[in-house]
Amino acid sequence: METFNLTGNSRSEVGRKNAKELRNDSKIPCVVYGGKSNIHFSVGQLAIRDLIYTHKFYKVALDVDGDKRECIVKDIQFDAVTDKIKHVDFQELVPGKPVKAEIPIFTVGNSIGVFEGGALMQKTRKLSVKATPEDLVGSIEVDVTDLVLGKSIKIGDIDAGKLEILNSPNIPIASVEIPRAVKSAQAAEDAAESAEGEAAVEGEAAAEGEAKA
Repeated sequence: METFNLTGNSRSEVGRKNAKELRNDSKIPCVVYGGKSNIHFSVGQLAIRDLIYTHKFYKVALDVDGDKRECIVKDIQFDAVTDKIKHVDFQELVPGKPVKAEIPIFTVGNSIGVFEGGALMQKTRKLSVKATPEDLVGSIEVDVTDLVLGKSIKIGDIDAGKLEILNSPNIPIASVEIPRAVKSAQAAEDAAESAEGEAAVEGEAAAEGEAKA
């Protein structure tokens, strides 16, 4: 699990007015909670950008005026108009104390179904899990090598180790879907086989009729 180093400045004031002033100065108001005490602080837009706009899940090494803590991003508020980051909540990681987190899923391997003409579709990008800080991971890899046409891998099929998965086990993670062209070709082939079968039956019936006559 990768660590993201983040340095913040403590906030002596809180509230809407102070938060607005920080945002006007290209800073983001934040809070870290869940440990021995809460800390209200601010960080620069650029300093936190790579932590927020990523598919990765990081453990954050936070340093606020010399107060160092390990935490994870818990919640992000975005401006409804500009889509800029308005506020970030962090949860402190306390050894042995379980936390809930969203862990990204990545597929690995070359699916058999893709070689057969199918299209691999990833349905779920993150897993909701509960685990102690010691058992948290940066991502979960799902091997799709044996996935064939028309089949899917569900959450209940994967081994998440010591992570407690909070999602329904019936939710699909990835599937190999049959493209329309392949479906049409298969339908045409099935129709041709059916027609041949019917013709053969009719031929046999006609032959039997002639024999009886």
